[in-house]
Parts: sequence; C-alpha cells; structure tokens
Amino acid sequence: MHTITLHKKMSRQDIKTLSLSSLGGMLEFYDFIIFVFFAKVFQDLFFPANLSPFWSSLNVYGAFAAGYFARPLGGIIMAHFGDKKGRKNVFMLSILLMVIPTLVLGFMPTFDIIGYAAPIVLLLVRILQGIAIGGELPGAWVFVVEHSAPQHTGKSLGFVTASVVGGILLGSIVTVVIYEIFSQESIHEYAWRIPFILGGAFGVISIYLRRFLHETPAFKEMQKEKSINALPLKTVFKSYKLGFVVNMAMTWLLTACVIILLLLMPNFMQDSLKIPKEITIYMQMSAIICMCIGCVVIGYFSDKIGAVTCMVICSIGLAISSYLFINAAYASTYTLANIWTLYIILTLFSGITVLTPIIATQCFPAAVRFSGISSSYNIAYAIFGGLTPILASTFHKSMPHGLAVYFLVVIAIALLSMPLFIKTRKKMQL
Repeated sequence: MHTITLHKKMSRQDIKTLSLSSLGGMLEFYDFIIFVFFAKVFQDLFFPANLSPFWSSLNVYGAFAAGYFARPLGGIIMAHFGDKKGRKNVFMLSILLMVIPTLVLGFMPTFDIIGYAAPIVLLLVRILQGIAIGGELPGAWVFVVEHSAPQHTGKSLGFVTASVVGGILLGSIVTVVIYEIFSQESIHEYAWRIPFILGGAFGVISIYLRRFLHETPAFKEMQKEKSINALPLKTVFKSYKLGFVVNMAMTWLLTACVIILLLLMPNFMQDSLKIPKEITIYMQMSAIICMCIGCVVIGYFSDKIGAVTCMVICSIGLAISSYLFINAAYASTYTLANIWTLYIILTLFSGITVLTPIIATQCFPAAVRFSGISSSYNIAYAIFGGLTPILASTFHKSMPHGLAVYFLVVIAIALLSMPLFIKTRKKMQL
C-alpha cells in the first residue's frame, strides 16, 4: 500500500500552524456552545409567551439538538471536499459558515417583533452552525496531524483538543461576566446579544488568522502524485469499515465525557446537592480546565507508550473515578470539598477524549482520512450526542447509579474496539 511521507520534524511554521489551528478551533467551538448558556433567554424571547415552560424549553433544546443532527451532513460534505480540494480551503469554509449565523443571532429581532419567523430563523441558524462544526474538529485533527512529525502527533492533538474544549471554558467565562455586570432585565433586553456579537468578532479573527496557514504536506504530495481519491467516502466503506467502527466507539466515549461531565453534571449536582448556581459554575470551570490538562498529558504519553496502552490505563482510571464521583454526588455523607476533589480527578482522566483523534487518524490513509474521520465521528456524535442527555437526565431523576453503569458500558465498548484498531493499524502499515 502506498504511504505518504511526512516531515520527520516539526518546523517553526508547523508550530505556528498548530497554534493558529488550535486558537481558531477554540473560537469556533465558543460560537457553537454559547447558545446553551443562554437557553433560558431564547426560551423567553424567541417563542410565544403563551407556551408552557415545558414546551418552550423543549423547543429551545430542540433547536440546540438540531445543531448536532446537522453535523453529519456538514462533516461528510466538507470532508469530501477536504480530501479532494485541500484541507485549508475547507478550514476556511467551516469558520465562515460559523461566523455568519452567529452574527445573525446577535442582531436578529425577537418573537415580539417578527413573530414565528424568530424560532424559524433560530432553527436555521443552529443548522448552519451544526454544518460548520461538523467539518471543523475533524478538519483540525487532520490538518494538525499532517503537519506534525509522527512522534509528536499525540502532543499536537492533545493541544488542539484541549483548545477546543477551552472554547466551552471561554463560553462559561463570558456568561459569568455578563451575569455579573448586567441585571436580569438588561440581559433580557439587550445584553444577551453581546456574547454572540463577540463570537462573530472572534470568527472574523479566526478567518484572518487562517489566511496564514499552509496546505498540509500530505495533501500536496497527493496532488503531486495525482493520488486524490474520486469518491473518498465510498472507499472508506469499502476498505476501512473497521476503522469506521473503532472511531464511532471512541466518539461515544468522547460524547459521554463532554456532555455528561462538562455540560450536564453541574446542573445535576446543583439539584442533588442543593448548592448555589455560582458554585456549580466554578466547579464546571475547574472541570473544563482539568479536562484540557488531561488531554495534553495523555496526548504526551501516547507518543511515549502508545495509544492502546494509554487507553487501557486511562479507561481503568476513568471507570474507578466515575464510580466514586457519581456515588459521592448523590450521597449525603460527603462534603462538597470531597465531591469537588473527586470531580477534578475524574475530569483529569476524561482527557482520554484525546485518544479519539489519536486513534482515528491512524485508522485511515491520507487519501480518505478527512472523510473517514469526519463521517464516523459526526454520525456517532449525532446518535450518542442526542441520546446521552436523554439517558443521563432519566438516570439522574430515577436511578443515579445508572450514570456510573452507563460510563462503565461506554468505556467497555471503547476498550473492546482496541483489537479492531490494532488490526486496522496493521493493515495501514502493509
């Protein structure tokens, strides 16, 4: 099998590429996630006042979910062109598709002014954002790996993944600042628009920064040797089905860590522990920081001891710490300090999410890498990203220990995919 040669060593330009890609990914993910922090405002301003709280809340979270369901479409289309026309072009397109709808959100009229057009535009905005984010993260992983020396891919992907998770932290900080500076009345009147206008500004900065990026050496060599695949996705399903399955299993683990631990668990703790909202926000921020640290550290060690060994060690740590933390979060015998400490340990192990791109980029050759990673990642995220909040909320209300069982099941499935990964990697080395 033909192999594409990469640089043996990262140059100064490659380090610059890593930094710009990571910063752009963080700013774009901020644009996608900030919506959830102001869900209550959208519930009040973009839907009829006579709707019950249940239905207006359902509509808002339905619009949020629409972004996730649109991801496979965006991911597959952009990855197709990324494998055929170049990684950089798609990188620029994804950020443009995110900037425009984010700015529209910041300036668009509410239900009182344009009536039912408001929720319709809101839904369309989320769909466009979902299409954009569908190509962004897989594109960033591919772009950075193809600019990195093989012995540094773990560190590089750790830095990129941590930066994208940092977009959630940036959203949390902006939300806290808005709620600290403005009254509830001011937020509902105009201040809710500030984070979205700011997000649009971030996007413009990202577009400017990405002008300085260069096409990857792997794609340039594909162009030179005229080895560009005509239908990359067809090749993925024909020749790399095992890699597709492996990446779906790993993405399921990623969704469990991000959605449950970072996005849902703070609200669950507020409910179960009866602690103030402000405390859970700071707990959430500490968790995001710890996941970022975990991504970088685990990425570093994957370069030293291998992705599979890291996967086994971190899975054991994640399984034990998730059981201990969830048990403590729903018991009345633990202090807040104890629970917070367990939360920090758990989210450090949740840096296991970086193994998703590290493993995925080894499952597909350069000619179909973008399509293989993006299709499997986004389809899995649409399925499990949609089901996880429903299952987690059900467990939270009726069977808290079910959350721990859910984590154990997801970890076990990801571990069981490792023999398939080893088989796929051997095939890639032939």
